[in-house]
Amino acid sequence: MTKSFDSYQKRRLQSSYISVIISIALVLFMIGILGLTLLKSTKVANHFKEKVAMTLFLKDNVKKDSIQNLRTFLSTQPYTKKIIFVTKEEAAKTYSKDIGEDFLQFLGTNPLKDGIDLYLKADYVTPEKMEDLKVNFDKNNLIAEVSYDKPLITLLTKNIKRISFWLLILSCFFGLIAIILINSSIRLSIYARRFNIKTMQMVGATKGFIRRPFIWQSIKLGMIATLIALIGLGTVIYYLNKLAPSLALVKDYISLTYLVGGIIVTAFVITWLSTYFATQRFLNLQTDELYY
Repeated sequence: MTKSFDSYQKRRLQSSYISVIISIALVLFMIGILGLTLLKSTKVANHFKEKVAMTLFLKDNVKKDSIQNLRTFLSTQPYTKKIIFVTKEEAAKTYSKDIGEDFLQFLGTNPLKDGIDLYLKADYVTPEKMEDLKVNFDKNNLIAEVSYDKPLITLLTKNIKRISFWLLILSCFFGLIAIILINSSIRLSIYARRFNIKTMQMVGATKGFIRRPFIWQSIKLGMIATLIALIGLGTVIYYLNKLAPSLALVKDYISLTYLVGGIIVTAFVITWLSTYFATQRFLNLQTDELYY
């Protein structure tokens, strides 16, 4: 009879461990997907920002040495992503191709100017910073005019802020759900062993001594769940990389390192804290309260 009961208890305990692992793995997988979305949304936003150019139109009859010095100066500035020098002849060919006819035949002369397309780093693509740069460039004796798409920059900045805000809200919401679900799963597994906790306490074991094996057991289950979640997340990333190779998911080692590290730390912290407070609750209960 005793062996049968012990076997039943063992199966019940194993079943609770499996449910805890599955619950934690699913939650961590969800957190991983959300984390990947957050990381790549920043990359995508920066990608679009760095496609916006500020064009510096040069004055007529500027010497080649002066142009080269200006290009060298711009290339060394912290805000510069890349620069492209466009001569007025190249600009005329591009414009003629766009309108479908050679406008130089009607005008006789080329009214366009040599220009430098300045592509900024993502941090500098904001209405305020680009306006400050424009003011500084207007003071340069070599530059006749500075042009960039102000409405586009304003719209891009507003949309990125709006998307980032809602992603942050969504992250907090799912993070709270993750904590609640993992905490509930661990508490249920410890609830099944509440009588063991109280028995150990009654024979003189300290709270720290009682808690220690439960915490290590939960951390082990959390690490197993983390491995399962990472395998699932790796599979998703592999197939997403095939569908959208431009995102470079597999080659973005920095983002992947942050993602994996974040999931491992999250699993460790939540399982440790949940187990600590769950065992503390049962340690503080009276014997007759264990039945409720």
